[in-house]
Amino acid sequence: MDPTSRPTVVIDNGTGYSKMGFAGNVEPCFIQPTVVALNDSYLNQTRASSNMANQYSAGVMADLDFFIGDDALLRSRASNTYTLSHPINHGQVEDWDAMERYWQHCIFAYLRCDPEDHYFLLTESPLTAPENREYMGEIMFETFNVPGLYIGVNSVLALAAGCSTSKCDLTGVVVDVGEGATRVVPVAEGYVIGSCIKSIPIAGKDVTLFIQELMRERGEKMPPEDSFEAARKVKEMYCYTSSDIVKEFTKHDKEPAKYIKQWRGIRLKTGAPYTCDVGYERFLGPEVLFSPEIYTSDYITPLPALVDKCIQSAPIDTRRALYKNIVLSGGSTMFKDFHRRLQRDVKKIVDARVQAATALHGGDIKAKPVEVNVVSHPIQRFAVWFGGSVLASTPEFFAACHTKAEYEEHGASICRVNPVFKGMF
Repeated sequence: MDPTSRPTVVIDNGTGYSKMGFAGNVEPCFIQPTVVALNDSYLNQTRASSNMANQYSAGVMADLDFFIGDDALLRSRASNTYTLSHPINHGQVEDWDAMERYWQHCIFAYLRCDPEDHYFLLTESPLTAPENREYMGEIMFETFNVPGLYIGVNSVLALAAGCSTSKCDLTGVVVDVGEGATRVVPVAEGYVIGSCIKSIPIAGKDVTLFIQELMRERGEKMPPEDSFEAARKVKEMYCYTSSDIVKEFTKHDKEPAKYIKQWRGIRLKTGAPYTCDVGYERFLGPEVLFSPEIYTSDYITPLPALVDKCIQSAPIDTRRALYKNIVLSGGSTMFKDFHRRLQRDVKKIVDARVQAATALHGGDIKAKPVEVNVVSHPIQRFAVWFGGSVLASTPEFFAACHTKAEYEEHGASICRVNPVFKGMF
């Protein structure tokens, strides 16, 4: 059967979570942490043994005895023989062996499909080295023998995610706040403006660490081994973005019973329940992105200023269109009222610049107001995956893919370039 008649497999690998499913679906079939648990006993056995047969059998077992996602986290907590490996760090693949194992489990254990019967769409961060795309191509074509592969830039796919509800215009700024990286990426007509990409070293993991630190300082009785996971759950369930941090402090102090929540958890090792209060960290956690000085002194540029700086560094004829279409992507943009706060702060910066320009000319020349619009939608948590699902459903997609025949003729270098195709417009 022709692989183009079957749905494309779409896998979006992020630093914290990976989303996987089939093109044409609205939501990914599985969302799993991007982590691999490897059995140390077999790995150590291959190094220690001098017998070649023992080394071989131990190596085979090491290749088979591993877990990914939630299973990996459970195994590492329950047994000391498994160690966790995070193949992706700050949006870049650093451990290709672990990444290959991860893809293997995604395809065969979760999606339960034959990779030889489906085209594949994978995602990458902007400014990824071309060599990384070659490694992706080698693994997919050599190990899994896929008939076709397309590697999409996650920022372009996040913009494409809005095509189903509005006019498909691939010009905008993608604010991608994930688990391990925060990037502001301008895209003009489907092409990333690479020289204008901005990033900050504060992301979802830092928000979790800050919440964990606040709860520890207050003396909440959380088991040390579970404190990070508890802080992550608190972040996902109770945190929101405040418009005025002083007012939030006042509200919490006046009516603590109304605003202070309780988190109930269970110790993994003993099974005993525990509770802890969730107070100021409900709004102080997300505030890290807007006032980073409360978390670290190493980086003090807030996210709205970074968005403005990114757009101002773009070509002048694209700036109004970029301000008009600021798209949110990533799980750490899901806080309540995050888009309103970002739009308000960016609008303040833009209006101040327009007023300063008007005053500079003595009021003789009045600048046209700049429209600032931050786009928020329910699927922004997996907007990149959904954008890939939409594009891989178009008939033009298969013509833009690199095929197995092309790979065998030209080698892995064909994966260095993945064109923007008509289905995106």
